[in-house]
Amino acid sequence: MDTDLHVVKEHPSVIGSTETGSRALDSELPYDNDGYILDATQLDPSQSAKLARDGQTVLIPQPSDNPDDPLNWSQTKKHIILAVVCACTFLPDYGSVTGAITLTPQAAEYGNTPDDVNHSQSGNQFMVGAGGVIAVMFSAYFGRLPVLFWFMVIATATAAGQAGSHGFNGFFVPRVLNGFFAGAAQGSGLMFIKDMFFLHEHARKINIWQASVILSPYLGPLLASFMLTKLSWRWPFWIYTIETGLCLIAVVVWGDETYYNRRLPVEKQPQPRSHLLRLIGVEQWRSRHLHDGFREAMLRAFKTIARPVVLLANLYYLCTFAWVVGINATLALFLISLYDFGPKQTGILAVPTACYIEADELGLFFFAPIVATIFAEAVGHYLHDTLARIYIHRHHGRLEPEARLSVIYFALPFLLTGLVVLGYALGRQWHYMVAAVAWGMYVFGTMVVSVGISAYQLDAYPRESGEVGAWINFSRIAGGFIVAYFQVRWVAKVGAEACFGTQAAVCAGVVPLVVFLQIWGKRLRTWEGRTFTWMK
Repeated sequence: MDTDLHVVKEHPSVIGSTETGSRALDSELPYDNDGYILDATQLDPSQSAKLARDGQTVLIPQPSDNPDDPLNWSQTKKHIILAVVCACTFLPDYGSVTGAITLTPQAAEYGNTPDDVNHSQSGNQFMVGAGGVIAVMFSAYFGRLPVLFWFMVIATATAAGQAGSHGFNGFFVPRVLNGFFAGAAQGSGLMFIKDMFFLHEHARKINIWQASVILSPYLGPLLASFMLTKLSWRWPFWIYTIETGLCLIAVVVWGDETYYNRRLPVEKQPQPRSHLLRLIGVEQWRSRHLHDGFREAMLRAFKTIARPVVLLANLYYLCTFAWVVGINATLALFLISLYDFGPKQTGILAVPTACYIEADELGLFFFAPIVATIFAEAVGHYLHDTLARIYIHRHHGRLEPEARLSVIYFALPFLLTGLVVLGYALGRQWHYMVAAVAWGMYVFGTMVVSVGISAYQLDAYPRESGEVGAWINFSRIAGGFIVAYFQVRWVAKVGAEACFGTQAAVCAGVVPLVVFLQIWGKRLRTWEGRTFTWMK
């Protein structure tokens, strides 16, 4: 699908739409009972639409004639803002898992045990998910740009606070707060993508955004492992502070307000006047009467997670992604005991058990999931659109949101094979390169699944783009947060083969949820709208 978009063809009127249940579609979305109409040749002769540069793809949503409409911004501006959002999205998991590497030297300085210091790590991880939900709630009322800006200001301050802290209590508070405020972009990424890009561009942009999410928890410990061979444990946090500050500067220089109320005619749209006033939220505050009130903005996130489709999709995602943290939590133990990775430098791979690790060897081992993530992004750049084209061709130019879930079947062999082979490699002491490849296969699969689940929920609930994105992120964080507490004891009790084999069985066991959504998801969304009138 063409991504270099320009409105090159118009007809006398604008196409209408049909609402389906709780979808609460924008009035200008070309949609009928068979899905989004993306092929212009399938339009009724009485209908008209603005098309993409290829002259065939219907633009969804239909852009207005207002140059201030984010859909009408230049491709350069859109992608610069997307790059800023991705950079901010990269930060929270990068900083969170960086702290896992520094637990032992911190404990030595504080006079505590690594498990005691790990309480700050657990709190930071959980607050990343919570902060994303709250940021989306605030963004729905105060605007996208000011919420991102103020959250990044506090994230920079708390990052510096944890790097320069004295004593465990002085470290704990800014550490936990940093997770909350740094998680803004990670929770609201789908919101920015929906604001600026058309439906047929969504998968590729989500693929880029999710790559920053998946990549960050591996790059953080890789760099921190090498730093600790020569430097204090504070240096990884100072580097994280510098990165956060650079992202804040990028928000100030290149950020812009992406919210555009498509229910208002052009003449009633608020006119942007000052970049500074938009940045700090003054212009959005002055036009607050033109969109949903504060109560509705705060409740929308809870109404969204109450939808059965959102619950089922996120349950599947939680059960699939949770084992990423489980692998991180136990891999260090095997690297030490089986492959003699240490001891040269005190460090820790992940919560909750502290270990002595060969820092440079461990750092090199993290290249496996990093390469897998990059490869998954490259494959996904074409894979998701190819599957969408096949569906559109077979369904008379229409695309249903449930079609986005088909990519999960492509990812499933990588998920299952990766977990099973990893368990056998560690349990039977196969060569560590086998473990690295298996780990990479699983990470590749989670990346593909992440994009599919995100694209599905965004297409199914376009009005709640921020809310579904925040709950996807929360599901990912919650699953890892829970597994981290029992993974090490689980492996110690039953062994690697049984542990990772069970995880593969769970990944396979929740596939019926995907099948259910593909068959009955549309009817369930229609039922939501008819039954839960309070959701509207």
